[in-house]
Amino acid sequence: MTDIRTDPDPDAAAAAVEAIATGHEGSLSEQFQNYLSRVRSGEMGMLPALAGVLVLGVLFSFLSEFFLTNKNIANLLTQTAALMILAIALTFLLIMAEIDLSAGITGGVGMAIFIRLLNDQHWNWIVALVVALLAGVLIGTSIGFFVARIGVPSFVVTLALFLAFQGLMLVLLGDAGSYRIEEPAVLAIMNKSMPIWAGWLMFAVVCGISLATSFYDRARRQKYKMPVRPLSMLWLQFGAVVVGVGFLVFFLNQNRSTGVFVIEGVPIVVPLALSILWIGQLVLDRTRFGLHIYAVGGNPEGARRAGINVTRVRISAFIICSVLAVVAGLFTISQVGVVQSSTGRDVVLSGVGAAVIGGVSLFGGRGRLMQATVGAFLISMITNGLGLLGYSAGITFMVTGGVLMLAATIDALTRKRSGSTSLART
Repeated sequence: MTDIRTDPDPDAAAAAVEAIATGHEGSLSEQFQNYLSRVRSGEMGMLPALAGVLVLGVLFSFLSEFFLTNKNIANLLTQTAALMILAIALTFLLIMAEIDLSAGITGGVGMAIFIRLLNDQHWNWIVALVVALLAGVLIGTSIGFFVARIGVPSFVVTLALFLAFQGLMLVLLGDAGSYRIEEPAVLAIMNKSMPIWAGWLMFAVVCGISLATSFYDRARRQKYKMPVRPLSMLWLQFGAVVVGVGFLVFFLNQNRSTGVFVIEGVPIVVPLALSILWIGQLVLDRTRFGLHIYAVGGNPEGARRAGINVTRVRISAFIICSVLAVVAGLFTISQVGVVQSSTGRDVVLSGVGAAVIGGVSLFGGRGRLMQATVGAFLISMITNGLGLLGYSAGITFMVTGGVLMLAATIDALTRKRSGSTSLART
């Protein structure tokens, strides 16, 4: 690496400074100083959400002796799963400055189809789920067609479907209006835990994938003569994953039952949600399609002139959103044990809120799935913590709304500040 302090060529020194500013080279101290510089310029990412998680975690642990128990942490992770998947689904669209107000009810429609095939036609639950996911593909394709080809704003299209699908739910579920879930495998997703050995296997897989991905990225960048982060930072990040995930698995593997029956292990939904997060982030970070999504979100006309099929990218993103909404619906019905005509109707705004609170921009072109995950966890913490303290649902809604307003304000100010900084540099 060029030492910018001794390089006699001013242009080379400026180039080195610019390279360090990308966050891909420099020592640990230089990386840290550059991160602080990006924060001061307005690029805070999910830092506010992480700060909120830390503050609320400390606050609720002092106010309630039950908050940091392994039983409540397991409940908190389970409560986060469905909202997290929906927030991830919506992030694919928010990056492109689009929205899907029907995402929640799309999950409900998928689950209505699923339960009718399961209970009335006695299909295998996996086959029935595949059909429900295909229904999500059809819905996403339809939305994408009207938005990308016809030119109808996504807000209008999805609002119309939000209203229409509520009627479709009533038709699908009939006079009963609700169906109980009786398939043990479906109920187990949100209500059962893995064996202790499976939790440690998950730990090994997460650590292995994290390390392999880091070295793969490093080798790939070196192959194309691109700057890389120092090895010390790679090992520091890996150590944080090992300690964090290892402690969580150990904590959840302890018996959390107060009765005769032992309840221990990582909830089954945790590795499922983490797998979806990893695959989604892999698509956004390491595929051409993911780069195209960011390009379309940042500058649609520029993306079109660069040869990107903007229409295809938009339709594909709506398909991904609808399919993941069906998965979120599966998690929801697994937790409550019933499919109702109201399933998914009230959750979509919470999904949007989770993404925005985590740091995904409403203006498009910026956002990561991990940010949506942190935002979903923060909202679940608010609901969980206030519930433990005995506050009503009204207070929970008001606090969540205030946090969302704060996050949206930070996003707007961040864009204004980063724009001012860019103009100042030019």
